[in-house]
Amino acid sequence: MERRSTLGFSLQLHILSLALNLASFTTATATSEEGQFVCSGFSGSTDLTLDGTATVTPDGVLKLTNGTVHLKGHAFYPTPWQFHKSPNGAVQSFSIIFVFGMVPVYSDQCTDGMTFLISPTKDFSGAQTSQYLGLLKKTNDGKPSNHIFAVELDSSQNTEFNDIDDNHVGININSLTSTEARPAGFYDDKNNGMFNNLSLVSHKEMQVWVDYDGDTTRINVTLAPLKVAKPLRPLVSTTYNLSTVLQDQSYVGFSASTGPINSLYCVLGWSMGINRPAPDIDITKLPKLPRIGPKPQSKVLKIVLPIATTTFTFLVGTTIILFVRRRMRYAELHEDWEDEYGPHRFSYKDLFHATQGFHDQNLLGHGGFWKVYKGVLPVSKLEVAVKRVSHESKQGIKEFIAEIVSISRIRHRNIVQLLGYYLKSSKVLHLTYFTFTRGGRKLSSTEISKQAMCFLIVK
Repeated sequence: MERRSTLGFSLQLHILSLALNLASFTTATATSEEGQFVCSGFSGSTDLTLDGTATVTPDGVLKLTNGTVHLKGHAFYPTPWQFHKSPNGAVQSFSIIFVFGMVPVYSDQCTDGMTFLISPTKDFSGAQTSQYLGLLKKTNDGKPSNHIFAVELDSSQNTEFNDIDDNHVGININSLTSTEARPAGFYDDKNNGMFNNLSLVSHKEMQVWVDYDGDTTRINVTLAPLKVAKPLRPLVSTTYNLSTVLQDQSYVGFSASTGPINSLYCVLGWSMGINRPAPDIDITKLPKLPRIGPKPQSKVLKIVLPIATTTFTFLVGTTIILFVRRRMRYAELHEDWEDEYGPHRFSYKDLFHATQGFHDQNLLGHGGFWKVYKGVLPVSKLEVAVKRVSHESKQGIKEFIAEIVSISRIRHRNIVQLLGYYLKSSKVLHLTYFTFTRGGRKLSSTEISKQAMCFLIVK
């Protein structure tokens, strides 16, 4: 009787200790009921068992690695869980949910990966880094004595473990060679179950569901972006009797390791249930995934920036073209021999505006190689007649203008006075005449046109 009483007292102490550990863990970071817990962030938690590079940040991010190469980190729930049930000793059904994120130091490059694991021990000091994910080492990889079940999130392809690619999710039993693996992605229920690829190293939060059915021994692993509901179809599925793998008292937790490239492996939330569903994680309470380096551009910016750049370039180009065309419109051909006739030269811009751009409504008359337009000079407001001549004669343009300027000195009642000229090109000449009255009568447009024409015919 005394021995039975002592055993009963010891059992009570063990149960009390387990309850106190659970309460201590959940008070700061989680809520729990018998056989389940949930952590929506790890802020204030001091009860996780951490080793290596694993730390909890002040805002509640569980960082398994710290960005240093060739190192490992682990985090475990502080007390073991009882996975077997009496009388047959089969492993009970369980489910796990966790939110994780991989943060590459260099864009889209991470090595090597992380795992969720169930193990009889929390001591992984002998595990190797890099491709061994801080889970096993070369000498014990594949041995049944490991009693380890793991779900790997692998961002490197290692041929020695028959990895399918460098972006996959696998179910592992006592080995780093996956029993079953699939490329990372999810089946979208909102799009007729279409498969969508996911990049584990996209610097985005993702959610994983791990479900084991003790009756059918079915293992399902489901992956999805954080704000997507759990897809109906799992990503990886297989059958394996974990009763031959897991010991009755086993720990649950995470492992991660880096290779030659710096990477952060983070857990933002975690829940678990035995013989009942794992509680949903409140994603509104999750901490933000840490960042390394510059903030990546948003999709909107990636779309808007090229459009804005193209539009700006187009507007600048159009402005330059319009400016050049305007300059060309008013461009003037000037030659050294014109200096002596400078006072008789007009700017094309003045003539252009005076005649409203040589508009047809200002046309007074025309001939084979000339047209006469009426106009008003913009500054002096003088009424003028502008004759536009295509000079096709064999006579040099210099001699032609010299002769015209000489004739302009003539004062005759039948000739309108020539005020000056403008040389648009070597073959286009503009002559400007002053319109005046004769005998108190203002000359008509026809008279001006005829007199300007006659003036040019005189040679």
